[in-house]
Amino acid sequence: MQNTEEIWRYVDAKAEDAIGLADRVWGMPELCYAEVRSCAEHTAMLEQHGFRVTKDVAGIPTAVMGEAGEGGPVIAILGEYDALPGLSQEAGVAEHKPLPGDGSGHGCGHNLLGAASLLAASAVKDWIEKNGIKARVRYYGCPAEEGGAAKGFMVRSGAFDDVDMAICWHPAAFTGVNEAVSLANTRIDFSFTGRASHAAAAPELGRSALDAVELMNVGVNYMREHMPSDARIHYAYLDAGGIAPNVVQGTAKVRYLIRAKDLVGLNQLVARVRKIADGAALMTETTVSTKVVSAVSNLLANTPLEQAMHENMQRLGPPQFDEDDRAFAREIQKTLSDEDIAAAFRRHGLKVERDKALCDIIVPLDAHGSGGVGSTDVGDVSWAVPTVQARGATYAIGTPGHSWQLTAQGKSGIAHKGLVHVAKIMAGTAVDAIVKPELLEAAKADHKARTDAHPYVCPLPPDVNPPIKMSGD
Repeated sequence: MQNTEEIWRYVDAKAEDAIGLADRVWGMPELCYAEVRSCAEHTAMLEQHGFRVTKDVAGIPTAVMGEAGEGGPVIAILGEYDALPGLSQEAGVAEHKPLPGDGSGHGCGHNLLGAASLLAASAVKDWIEKNGIKARVRYYGCPAEEGGAAKGFMVRSGAFDDVDMAICWHPAAFTGVNEAVSLANTRIDFSFTGRASHAAAAPELGRSALDAVELMNVGVNYMREHMPSDARIHYAYLDAGGIAPNVVQGTAKVRYLIRAKDLVGLNQLVARVRKIADGAALMTETTVSTKVVSAVSNLLANTPLEQAMHENMQRLGPPQFDEDDRAFAREIQKTLSDEDIAAAFRRHGLKVERDKALCDIIVPLDAHGSGGVGSTDVGDVSWAVPTVQARGATYAIGTPGHSWQLTAQGKSGIAHKGLVHVAKIMAGTAVDAIVKPELLEAAKADHKARTDAHPYVCPLPPDVNPPIKMSGD
């Protein structure tokens, strides 16, 4: 379709700025809560584009909010910019070539996520000003989506209390409205304390904290047979007690990530895991203490907003990739398995087409994907205010999330075209909500109907603060 809608022209006018921002953030990958330079880049662009800027949102140094406009409804557009460890990769090559440095990389496309959302917010700002519209648009720069639950802390602090609706997106293989399905989760550190001793001369005097962690892991593994099939439990050793086998380890720490389809199921599962930890301590005559690190809610759908976003996608059509983009995508696909490619289609509820390298459709609104489900702190925003989320095609079909292949495509023509395309979808959805009060009213009514039976309760305990030093632990 011809790009004739006014808001899309405002997106095109600032597209190069956003692409430059995405590329700069790709080149400075920073982990959970350590996104100092990335946040500074977003802050500078907000100031450059004339937003009123609020820093340190919710007491988080790498969270920022920019607002424009006066009066009227408040439309929030959410961005992210955190990277992942171990996914460093040279851009634009279809072979694994890690870059020198700390090994981090944008293997989930968050360099694009923040830039496209800021582009959409800037376009809506210009549209509001040029047309004299009473409305406000806000860009929320949100750190630490990868395990830090920053949006949950932001919601808990009241950062969204006066927001009427929120819009977000995520890089994907296909363009479509995100199916509002995700797992609630929490991260809990279990610290065991025993008594160190000489492992040969006086083993009877020792009480092994490492044994306690291992027994806890065994207990949780046996529990897996007796928990809901859509729940997930993962763990990682943070402290195995030392490297000397001739010492009975007096301390040990393990971090558990527990997921369930909703908060009710999560709380039930957490209680069971805690009992197993207590049992492991009892068996080993050690003590155990716990610390919640982060927690997020499951996503809440909003039918009116999803329909409005899908209508924008249909008017705009799919991204217009060129032959160079398709050639690079085919090179990336050569590094993937047939199952990787088939799984991408199934994840979006589509028929498998093994000869297709890039998205050329809009995923039907009634398509239901199959396969594993992850978690996102957008879930907490969706419980607080009506929220809708897009999936924007920015990489070759079959590219696994959290992979070097995704990092490799982060500065490609595919990524750049997809970034601008999804910014138009988000900006168009925001404009629809502003000019059609009945849409916003319907979205709020839908949200109320979904939350009346189970009002939102933040899963983060009140005494848990944002783990600002999480990436440096």
